[in-house]
Amino acid sequence: MSLLTVKDLYVTYGSGPGAVPAVRGVDLTLDPGRKLGVAGESGCGKSTLALALLRLLPASARLTGEILLDGEDVLTMKWGRLRAVRWAGASIVFQGAMHALNAVHRVGDQIAEPLLVHHHLTPAAARKRVGALLEQVGLPASRARAHPHELSGGQRQRVMIAMALACEPRLIVADEPTTALDVMIQAQILRLIERLVSDQGIGLLLISHDLAVLADTCDRLAVMYAGRVVEDGPARAVYDAARHPYGRALSAAFPRVGDPASRRAPRGLPGDPPDPAALPSGCTFHPRCPVALDTCATEDPPLLRAAPGHRAACVLTPGSPA
Repeated sequence: MSLLTVKDLYVTYGSGPGAVPAVRGVDLTLDPGRKLGVAGESGCGKSTLALALLRLLPASARLTGEILLDGEDVLTMKWGRLRAVRWAGASIVFQGAMHALNAVHRVGDQIAEPLLVHHHLTPAAARKRVGALLEQVGLPASRARAHPHELSGGQRQRVMIAMALACEPRLIVADEPTTALDVMIQAQILRLIERLVSDQGIGLLLISHDLAVLADTCDRLAVMYAGRVVEDGPARAVYDAARHPYGRALSAAFPRVGDPASRRAPRGLPGDPPDPAALPSGCTFHPRCPVALDTCATEDPPLLRAAPGHRAACVLTPGSPA
């Protein structure tokens, strides 16, 4: 059984004529011990998807479909069961640790809180566990007494990872966990996450706008545009040989080490993603697509088989629905 299965997930903000579709018919699967990357520009629905997995969206959001965590549908869980699943079954590493941590409490107390609530440890046992968690993520146990402002950006992000691991969840969702960090610290954090996933056999869903980071870290990669997955497949194959024009544009936007041509003339993607409240007809990417056909303005293709284990939602994909 898969650890996480998302089936035909829709997330809409508001209702009636002014409803805004943020996630549209997303299907994802993640097995234990595997790493799934989700990529796309700002506004494509990545963070909404992440928050939907544990029903952390505001009351204005309406969700339909299925989110199966170890076979149990998160969308139908009663509040008590959902509260038990958060932290203990699945946890989230949020973007920007300084905003996610409470500035007036010591980081050790914040890591201990889910242990006290979910595992009912004594304060002494919780402190011991906090020290072990900090050492596990490369920080001395003594840093438990620090406040967030006394730590560097990389150290705060390690605290967030320690907190996410506190109750030994089966799934970790990491939403842009390295966005505000320099390149060296980013690499350290990503290697740390990879090692923890490998050592503990947990599943990782890693969200980023950076295709290169995801290709280097994850097993599989899903590319989102305007709320839906337009390409998925083995991470390196999607990065090196994307089959959807949007996937190719994202990959080309990052200069490649050892490639002077891409460094001298990095290619971008003109225009902006569409307003979710006013999506274009047909394929939502066609107004920006360099190879769009006339049919793209009216036809919105499903994900088609482009190669073994690799799909793309494009009329130019010479495959069948899969």
